[in-house]
Amino acid sequence: MELVFATHNKHKFEEVKNKLPSSITLLSLQDINCNDDIPETGKTIEENASQKSFFIYNKFKVNCLADDTGLEVDSLKGKPGVYSARYAGEKPTFLENMNKLLNDIGEKPNRSACFRTVISLVIDGYETQFEGKINGQILSDITGDKGFGYDPIFKPDNYEISFAQMELYQKNEISHRALATEKLIKYLYEIT
Repeated sequence: MELVFATHNKHKFEEVKNKLPSSITLLSLQDINCNDDIPETGKTIEENASQKSFFIYNKFKVNCLADDTGLEVDSLKGKPGVYSARYAGEKPTFLENMNKLLNDIGEKPNRSACFRTVISLVIDGYETQFEGKINGQILSDITGDKGFGYDPIFKPDNYEISFAQMELYQKNEISHRALATEKLIKYLYEIT
């Protein structure tokens, strides 16, 4: 079975591709000649994931999946949440987003947070969603140089290092995206 992953993020693409069974061929947006800016105007992570997958399905008539991820910080009342990718502006760098978050959280003692991923799978026009979530803490400083996004300031519970200090295979075993992807894979095995 072929599935298109509706993302321009090469890191996300590789994380998911490495976990899929060999019976699934994961295609990129480049593989279907899609250079569109895929809309993300939903008010929730679930809405964004759905919007992205249906955009690709409706325009290109291919089965596809899309994900949306948010970092939800308790002391910031769940922010940045659905706006995680553009927290510091319309096209910020990872560093700008992290710096804004660290500035906003300041010296607040509660640094609890969670990463949440929702994957929207659209096959023949029907959608199924899968969620993965991991709890952790926001670090005071940027730590590590692997990963992407907020990985250098997020330390998952029961670990002593940030996501950005982990090797990709370590992160892939426990991350929010990995947990959502495992549910997706289980479902794909059942239907193929």
